[in-house]
Amino acid sequence: MIKLGFVSAILADQTFKQVISFAAQAGYSCVEIMCWPVGKAERRYAGITHIDVGELSKQRIGEIHDILVQKGVTISGLGYYPNPLEADRKNAGRYIAHLKKVINAAKKLGLKNVNTFIGKDHRGSIEDNFKRFKKVWPPIVKHAEKQGVKIGIENCPMFFTNDEWPGGKNLASSPAIWRRMFKEIPSANFGLNYDPSHLVWQFMDYISPIYEFKDKIFHVHIKDAKVLRDRLNNVGILATPLSFHRPKLPGMGDVDWGKFISALTDIGYKGAACVEVEDRSFEGSLRTRKKSLVQSREYLKQFLA
Repeated sequence: MIKLGFVSAILADQTFKQVISFAAQAGYSCVEIMCWPVGKAERRYAGITHIDVGELSKQRIGEIHDILVQKGVTISGLGYYPNPLEADRKNAGRYIAHLKKVINAAKKLGLKNVNTFIGKDHRGSIEDNFKRFKKVWPPIVKHAEKQGVKIGIENCPMFFTNDEWPGGKNLASSPAIWRRMFKEIPSANFGLNYDPSHLVWQFMDYISPIYEFKDKIFHVHIKDAKVLRDRLNNVGILATPLSFHRPKLPGMGDVDWGKFISALTDIGYKGAACVEVEDRSFEGSLRTRKKSLVQSREYLKQFLA
């Protein structure tokens, strides 16, 4: 049975206990918990720390487990989405070091999933980035293997605005690249955190990859995307993507969620599917952000019991 959850980033100003309490109240069974280093956010939905992996004492682990048991909610995975292939090697090194801490924390908490990005030097070609990938990522995956943790790479191109132009900041944007990634690192602990919305605005099939990569889908994000055809006709596909599309709540964009969830059930997927709210229409207040999660849960009831 697929477990319905949400990504904790939308409740950035809430404590871990408050996030879990709301999940239970709103009828969610799990939450993907953000684990950025404590400090300033580098972009929207980043820099959010609901579990500080740098201060994960035995006492804190006990407190986390107590809250989860009391509320009847689980953690679907720990999330940290930096750019490990950034051109600035010093920054990239910091990101990689923290990612390993998140992997270690997952083991300490008895979890199996960590979700992240491959990263990308947005100024370089795919070939240039694969050279870095082959040096940077095998040791990270080996570390995850030793900890018994699976790494789910989200398929977001991280290309939305001018500062990510021209190539985006996450290499893992398409099935062609996923095949190559998994050929280079043929590990059972290296897979996908699959989000259909990013394929929608790239004008790609978001259903057939579910069947091809069925053994590599470790975690799922439920986010919709609406292509604004009038704007697309005006700016074209070479414009920055937010010029012609908007992230939306499930059911308010172009994803056919019945077909999507049907495909997940076809492959026997029994992991987490977490609503990721990035819809600016619902960001005005904590009340509207919570409402977005309740509305998403109500909509998804027709597909997920």
